[in-house]
Amino acid sequence: MSALDVSRWQFGITTVYHFLFVPLTIGLAPLIAGMQTAWVITGKEHWYRLTKFFGKLFLINFALGVATGIVQEFQFGMNWSEYSRFVGDVFGAPLALEGLVAFFMESTFIGLWIFGWSRLPKLVHLATIWMVAIGVNASAYFIIAANSFMQHPVGARYNPETGRAELTSIVELLTNNTALAAFPHVVAGSFLTAATFVAGVCGWWMVRNARSGDEKKLADARTMWRPAARASLLVIVLSGVALIYTGDVQGKLMFEQQPMKMASAESLCHTATDPKFSVLTVGTHNNCDSVTHVIEVPFVLPWLAEGKFTGVTLEGVVDLQEAAVEKFGPGDYRPNLFVTYWSFRAMIGLAGGSALLVFAGLWVTRRGRVPDQRWFSWLSLLAIPTPFLANSAGWVFTEMGRQPWVVVPNPTGDPNLRLLVQDGVSNHSATTVWVSLITFTILYGLLAVVWFYLQRRYIIEGPDKPAAPVPAKGGPDDTGGPGGTPRTEEPAVEQLSFAY
Repeated sequence: MSALDVSRWQFGITTVYHFLFVPLTIGLAPLIAGMQTAWVITGKEHWYRLTKFFGKLFLINFALGVATGIVQEFQFGMNWSEYSRFVGDVFGAPLALEGLVAFFMESTFIGLWIFGWSRLPKLVHLATIWMVAIGVNASAYFIIAANSFMQHPVGARYNPETGRAELTSIVELLTNNTALAAFPHVVAGSFLTAATFVAGVCGWWMVRNARSGDEKKLADARTMWRPAARASLLVIVLSGVALIYTGDVQGKLMFEQQPMKMASAESLCHTATDPKFSVLTVGTHNNCDSVTHVIEVPFVLPWLAEGKFTGVTLEGVVDLQEAAVEKFGPGDYRPNLFVTYWSFRAMIGLAGGSALLVFAGLWVTRRGRVPDQRWFSWLSLLAIPTPFLANSAGWVFTEMGRQPWVVVPNPTGDPNLRLLVQDGVSNHSATTVWVSLITFTILYGLLAVVWFYLQRRYIIEGPDKPAAPVPAKGGPDDTGGPGGTPRTEEPAVEQLSFAY
């Protein structure tokens, strides 16, 4: 493989790996803030224990996300120096804001939250976790604003003398309609991920305690795990509805801005009026005419494109390729159709794991019931990875679908504000990039083992046992409130390790 191919593999591997942590961080911070708010308002001890329990899992995830995210920044200068030279004046602005404003804010307040349990008044300490929640979401917006410039460049112009993009309006850059559509979709996906994580863990603990035969454990299942599970199931429902709506908005925008991406997502080879949406196809996809659509659904594609069920003409890959050659010169302007087609369907299909957990969870916990069915314990755990994978598939679709562009031409903007991936790579040898690719892959593999070990260990360990009541005003307390003695119940590790 060439240096370009290896650089693309490295960026893809490190990005997908890093993004496994991002949705959980974005979604879990507000959920933990909600748990702590419930504790402050009601004074019920189980909300305190849940806050500390999921807070510990959040911190593990946050630390790994920060460690893996740093590599992303360095890669722009190391493997993609020509890209950095071309868009540095523009791309650097939202990234700088993310570091100086959002990341510093979330890092400062997460420190206050960790060490302030016995030192800050209740309301002040509560405010710190809400600031963390605001910070992680603000950080996400600045990153998405930077990425959206690659998808739809605005707020900049091309300078032919320097051969670079120059920022003309930071406001236009930060209010890019692509970013405004992508951000709520990403946040909704993050809430779905975090709520599924919380519901899955709570469901597993509910069944475990209900089957233990111990009255105290059964009381925990009824008063702690069931309310948390029901609340997170409601969040799954709300975030699922938000995902459908924001996905529809984002899809319509993609049809306008990147018609090749959306035609590739359907493997629509030739321009057609009211084409059907294919659920299942057979063929290589990259050889367009070899694709056979086995299962198709009418009306879906016209609605996704223009919000109408009929009377919509969509351009096909072959016709768009011919138009691109005429406009930009010789070249292959098609993405990998196989990856684009199936990542789009994986993104939608994998979200079904959360939907299944919602239906089952609301049924088995109806009318005050505490489930003891072993199958629900398994379902709770098996559902946890599905939104993580759905989020990753969504980003693979978003980024692979814009190939071969690293900065996609804006149909209504500066026609020279564009850059091919092959023109953005650094002038390194393939051997040099192979060394860093192998190093990062091994390092990330080790970090994955650490993440899994810590998450599994503390999930099985469970919340701290109840202790003395917390002072009403959050005064000094050497134990940090209820808890301090780890749970010593027998670990049921088989199901948990299998689910991950």
